[in-house]
Amino acid sequence: MLCSYSLCAQSLELDIVELFKLADQNSLSIAAYSTAELAAKEGVKSAKAQWYPQIQAQASVSYIGNGQIWNREFGDFHTVEMPHFGNNFAVEVTQVIYSGGAITNDIKLASLQHQIAALNTEINRQEIRFLLLGHFLELYKLNNQQQVLQENISITEQVLANMHSRLREGTALQNDLTRYELQLELFELQLTQIIDAKKILNYQLTSTLQLPAATIIIPTEKLAGMQIEDSKQENWHEQAKASNLFVQQAETAVEMNKAVVKLQQSAYIPKIALVAADNLNGPILIEVPVINNNFNYWYVGIGLQYDLSSIYKNNKKVKQAKLNYQAAEIEKLLAEEHIDAAVQSCYVNYTTSLSNYLTQQKSVELANQNYNVISNRYENDLALLTELLDAGNMKLSAELNLVNAHINVIFNHYKMKYITHTL
Repeated sequence: MLCSYSLCAQSLELDIVELFKLADQNSLSIAAYSTAELAAKEGVKSAKAQWYPQIQAQASVSYIGNGQIWNREFGDFHTVEMPHFGNNFAVEVTQVIYSGGAITNDIKLASLQHQIAALNTEINRQEIRFLLLGHFLELYKLNNQQQVLQENISITEQVLANMHSRLREGTALQNDLTRYELQLELFELQLTQIIDAKKILNYQLTSTLQLPAATIIIPTEKLAGMQIEDSKQENWHEQAKASNLFVQQAETAVEMNKAVVKLQQSAYIPKIALVAADNLNGPILIEVPVINNNFNYWYVGIGLQYDLSSIYKNNKKVKQAKLNYQAAEIEKLLAEEHIDAAVQSCYVNYTTSLSNYLTQQKSVELANQNYNVISNRYENDLALLTELLDAGNMKLSAELNLVNAHINVIFNHYKMKYITHTL
């Protein structure tokens, strides 16, 4: 308990596939949606159980008091002795053989609700993955920025050491030394800010993945050499139509509302069921004097049930269900339109980030060449310190921009996968 964070911390190197696997296993949000999906699955079983026979049993014992008899004018009263122990036992079995489509459509509705729950689970999984991916790539970006800054701090310290020597020799000014020391301080401040930002992102990742708080997540170096295969915009549109979960949700909602229409219409159709029952009663109270015996009878038959009030009451519900069905079809078209626009917008961003990455690669090459030339000229007293500072800043800026550009390419590629729900 007394050990320091650095001693207790354990590093965990991850790539994107391993990140997604941990999210699926440990995310509480995904677990909650998965539980709701299981509950919806049980709802399907409950709906199917409506086809099972309905069995009702009833048993009772009672104390029977003595009877009283009057004439029609409530005169001539006298008491009739009764057997005081009474018993009753009844069993009735009902089996629906035709429900007018009510049970069938109720089962279909429960199945579609299960599909919606499954789609919600997968949508949540995609959202959690994309959220973690954003934190993960940002952490990778900060790691690279930290490395670039540390390299530039090392170069700056070497330049400062050289300046101290030149200052002692009288070939450099104190002002030049001060300006480079100021630049070193700025680099170290930026480095501190990056380290603090990494701690925040690391906590967000470990919290979502349910990992120990002291775990230090390190994005694998595979990302540095990750190659992104370009794909035509038409292919992404086709992938979105086939895989996008919001479109599938809209399609399922259409089917659900269609089932609701049929369910409401089933109220107009009679229900038919087989009925079987057995009754055992005692004593026989319908006789005077009372017969102190048990009386058993049974019957089987066919029952017909029809709600006459549905003729004038259910038409409003049917009309409402049909309007909801039409609205669901419109929502489906809107979902397809929205996804199509999202794919087009994201693809443009992806191609732009790819072009920017290629440009930044060339910028880094030119900035390094410029810095090497200016550095050699400065060492030979052919360039001013300001020129060396500008060249160093250009080199740092180009290297950081390259890191950001590479991460943006990866991010926009995975954003295309997120929009098409193929993460």
